Amino acid sequence: MIMKKISILGSTGSIGTQTLQVCRDLNIEVVALSAGRNIDILERQIREFNVPVASVYDEVAAETLRERLNGFPCAVYSGDEGNCIVASAPEASIVVTAMMGMIGLRPTLAAIDAGKDIALANKETLVCAGQIVMPATKKKGVSILPVDSEHSAIFQCLQGAAGNSINKILLTASGGPFFGMKSEALKKVTLKDALNHPNWSMGSKITIDSATLMNKGLEWMEAKWLFDVSDDQIEVVVHRESIVHSAVEFADHSVIAQMGVPSMYLPIKYALTYPARVQSGDFSLSLIGKTLHFEQADEETFRCLKLAKQASRAGGLYPTVLNGANEQAVALFLDDKIGFTEIADLVEKALMNVPAGDAEKLDDVLRADQIAREQVRMDYKKGAV
Repeated sequence: MIMKKISILGSTGSIGTQTLQVCRDLNIEVVALSAGRNIDILERQIREFNVPVASVYDEVAAETLRERLNGFPCAVYSGDEGNCIVASAPEASIVVTAMMGMIGLRPTLAAIDAGKDIALANKETLVCAGQIVMPATKKKGVSILPVDSEHSAIFQCLQGAAGNSINKILLTASGGPFFGMKSEALKKVTLKDALNHPNWSMGSKITIDSATLMNKGLEWMEAKWLFDVSDDQIEVVVHRESIVHSAVEFADHSVIAQMGVPSMYLPIKYALTYPARVQSGDFSLSLIGKTLHFEQADEETFRCLKLAKQASRAGGLYPTVLNGANEQAVALFLDDKIGFTEIADLVEKALMNVPAGDAEKLDDVLRADQIAREQVRMDYKKGAV
């Protein structure tokens, strides 16, 4: 196996720290890191992996980190420019995009422009700008290797498909902590309840998205771009055990599924070592005594999934509006300013009120994202939820 050198965008978050554990286990060289505001963790990562290039959220944090690293050979940058420098580090052959949200879009495009393969964990990149990103990857001849467990599963199911076309993607969902509850009960859930995911350990934003099923809607749109399928070729299936990570039905109606223990370590490792499969860690799956259940998602109660599917079918900038509105609404919920069900209310209002034309260039996407966020903030201040 040829060892890749990697850059990580978002190294202090859940995916970033698990990526670095894979790097420890497999002795993968890390050549650049970026983080938000957590310079304590970032400093430790830089020193442990002897990282020569790093970036943080703003210049104040960057200057503090430079002072702490005084004498250590690491160049520290900040902001969007710094993220793009990390993403396009000359030594890197693959970039792990583990930043959450729209902030990951520019550096991902910078990495593609620099000819780097992408280990994609930032689903917003394709949700909001798939029509820009995918042509760019073809032009530069780079690969996107999915890190999300569901998309990694689909990707793995397609290995050895010998050109046979996809009939349908079965996109599995855990159902989150509130599976089976109805709308009235959801009005009473707390932030603590929403952050208590039954199967996965993730960052707070993606955990809330899992609870609302918005995460599954975003993954729906990501799958469309990654695997070149239509909305009609994707079906969401609730699978509470999170053992089947997704499946693919082919033209002859044969279905191939990928299974494993619910751990992000495995899809991260596969993306970094592809096409090899490398032994590390004890992640063996035993099916003895296991019972697997599959059910339909309740889109009337968990309206975020329904709204995401509507935005996907509408196309243009509607997915960007949906994503921007959701990020802002989730931020309000995490600040304990709105109730759980109000997330969907605010997203729906944004989809109704924000103009959503065609996504022809990056500026269109960024503008729609900002307008959607402003709409949510305005509706919140007006008490429109």
